[in-house]
Amino acid sequence: MATIAMKLKGAVYTTVMNLPYSLANKIRISALLVLILTFVSSSSGENTYEDNTYEFLKREYSLTKPYQGLGSSSSSHWEFMGNTMIMPEHIRLTPDLQSRQGAVWSRIPCYIRDWELRVQFKIHGEGKKNLNGDGLAIWLTKERMQIGQVFGNENLFTGLGVFVDTYPNDDKQLERTFPFISAMVGNGSVAYDHDRDGRSTDLGGCTAHVRNVEYDTFLLIRYMKNRLTVMIDVDGKQEWKDCLDVPGVRLPQGYYFGVSSATGDLSDNHDLISLKLYELTVERSPEEEEEQQEITLPSVDYRVDPNVHVEDEGRSIITVFFLFIVSVVALVVVIVVILFLYNRYKENRRKRFY
Repeated sequence: MATIAMKLKGAVYTTVMNLPYSLANKIRISALLVLILTFVSSSSGENTYEDNTYEFLKREYSLTKPYQGLGSSSSSHWEFMGNTMIMPEHIRLTPDLQSRQGAVWSRIPCYIRDWELRVQFKIHGEGKKNLNGDGLAIWLTKERMQIGQVFGNENLFTGLGVFVDTYPNDDKQLERTFPFISAMVGNGSVAYDHDRDGRSTDLGGCTAHVRNVEYDTFLLIRYMKNRLTVMIDVDGKQEWKDCLDVPGVRLPQGYYFGVSSATGDLSDNHDLISLKLYELTVERSPEEEEEQQEITLPSVDYRVDPNVHVEDEGRSIITVFFLFIVSVVALVVVIVVILFLYNRYKENRRKRFY
């Protein structure tokens, strides 16, 4: 696309140079040239990667101020539900009040194979640290507009969820510092365990201090060549930092983007400021194209089967005791064999002296 754009620009420039140099023609041609080059530049995409990957903003899947595409009419690209309030500077998914839920969902299913989603949000409230909650989630799921217990969305979802969790529900949670960002791929039968902060099903994550900060906070979710990458910009330095990177993630097309939030006994303001989706044009080898099969159910290559259970402690003790007995018997056998061979050796030496 970029090569075509450069050739077109050169052709237009050559044509202009060969036209008569009357003042009227110069004015008309200059205006035409500006319009054509502007169109070509906007159509050629932006290359922000090192591997000839171009990105194109998809406005029908994006949500920015003044949020004209959000509403209840059938012509709107987005719709909202629950306690969501549309304000001039942001979309408030939930106010700083207890037991509130809100969400925005795209009306248009996404059939883009490789994409990048950039989300600007703000979480703030009057509660002190660890006395606030619960957080927000970004979704790409088969289901939409369903109220539930997972950050305002239903459990047993089918698709991708990226969670900005601001409150530790698990009292034994020691190795994680909250707020914590994590991701999960659901297939419609795997539940998000809210009491354990999704520990049994998440794909990893990172700590992100996003609450009550003065600067803008951003989240980037990239899905390219079946690889899920999450990055954050939450410290005011305007640079992306790695949060998680998981290969072998397989997401079907035709799912819906959404953002939801919920409060419980604790609360916060959860504000969505902007959401921009970019289509990524990725070069694939013929082998990669052949390997790309139609995906019908979300999955992750390395996920542990939740139906496989680890043996309990009682059985483990029996196993250890059995192994100990076997080891003792084997040691006794080895000692007996060594003694037998040693005695045979001594007898052979005696026979040599007679």
